[in-house]
Amino acid sequence: MHKNFSWLLIALLVFLVGVPILNEIEILPERLARAMIASWFLAVGVWSLRGFGWYFKLGIGLAIAGVVLNALAIRSGASVFNFGSYGALIGFLLVAISCTLRQVIFDTEISVNRLVGAISLYLMLGVLWASAYTVTELAAPGSFSGLKAIHGGPWDSSWLYFSFVTMTTLGYGDLLPVSALARVLAYMQAVIGQFYIAILVAGLVSAYITDQQKDGAGNSPPRE
Repeated sequence: MHKNFSWLLIALLVFLVGVPILNEIEILPERLARAMIASWFLAVGVWSLRGFGWYFKLGIGLAIAGVVLNALAIRSGASVFNFGSYGALIGFLLVAISCTLRQVIFDTEISVNRLVGAISLYLMLGVLWASAYTVTELAAPGSFSGLKAIHGGPWDSSWLYFSFVTMTTLGYGDLLPVSALARVLAYMQAVIGQFYIAILVAGLVSAYITDQQKDGAGNSPPRE
């Protein structure tokens, strides 16, 4: 059964574009604006998990927990709620990645939905690692160097920037992992990012060849 990942992709794009914009403008307090767009991502993204059975129910639970913990973090400012909100986001991303991966990797047909799922999966990996980097720095300050340009608060866009720069192996060098855990996360992301592209391309090429062979067999003249 094919699942529709359009809402997930929309939620990711709004999240990835919205967080940096909210870092630059001051319409709302930064903590409130970031938490609102993160909660929106959870609420909208979970809609794409429909049809995955208990994964959908788990996703709803994590999304609700994320929204509630975000609200508590804004209200109290306690670090435990910040960690909890990131935990809910990471849990939701793992569930969404698991569901999307099955559709993208193991599907045998090339379709628009499969391509949307592949893009969503790549973006989710970037957000997942950005969350991991943030939690690492919150738990052990000083795990990264070059933080003078970072506001330091939850959902800061600099972590998204560093995550995708690392995954694409651009390596600008303005923000560097210093601690052992930060470095492990960085090189694991670089490796997984490159392997994902290679596996995705191989899967799409294989599916295309299979489709062509089926079409060729269907159009071949009958034997006498």
